[in-house]
Amino acid sequence: MKNVLSVVQPVWGLALFAMGIAFFFQIPDIMSRISEISYFQGVLTFMRICLYIMSILLVGGGLQKLMILKKKK
Repeated sequence: MKNVLSVVQPVWGLALFAMGIAFFFQIPDIMSRISEISYFQGVLTFMRICLYIMSILLVGGGLQKLMILKKKK
């Protein structure tokens, strides 16, 4: 079981990091599609801030996991 975890944990950290970076670059496209919906016009700035925070948390979580795993070795 320990060998499986030693492979899965770094992959999970890299996946978090990669998804955070990919999501960061997708936010302008997502916001342009959301801005076409008139219902969300009042909260576009709030939504943009939340999406950027989410991508930063994904990148930070991935980096944190990778740094912890690096210190254990």
